[in-house]
Amino acid sequence: MSEKAFQDYYPDDLAHCYGCGRLNPDGHQFKSYWDGEESVCTFTPEPYHTAIPGYVYGGMIASIIDCHGTGTAAAAAYRAEGRPMDSEPLLRYVTASLHVNYLKPTPLGVELEVRGRLKEIKGRKVMIEEELYADGVICARGQVVAVQIPEDMLPKPRA
Repeated sequence: MSEKAFQDYYPDDLAHCYGCGRLNPDGHQFKSYWDGEESVCTFTPEPYHTAIPGYVYGGMIASIIDCHGTGTAAAAAYRAEGRPMDSEPLLRYVTASLHVNYLKPTPLGVELEVRGRLKEIKGRKVMIEEELYADGVICARGQVVAVQIPEDMLPKPRA
């Protein structure tokens, strides 16, 4: 896997997301990396991420699929252009659509692993398919359609 997470490349102005923002001390700070042609993110939910005793709240599962998907979309767009994630112009993405299928109850107390794959890049839209595992068992599948942030929402170019 690469040493620096996708989210670590986000400029400070775009690093406050509750799920993946490195500058949000109260957030989850999800980190995503390339592992060959797949992206991977691991996270161990806390006891307060509970739905019913012993199982992870579905919103937590959706959150990690969402943030991992938009991070993977950015990384895939840079990869498709053959340039590093810290190059300009910036390519950052937000969620246009999030779909999650909950396949099995997801247990608390174990590390979750989310694996993503690029399905499609079409103009400013990137589609990522993901699977969430707990102890090697698939518990959820997700799909994120991410769209490139409009230029007027991006920070000003670095001098």
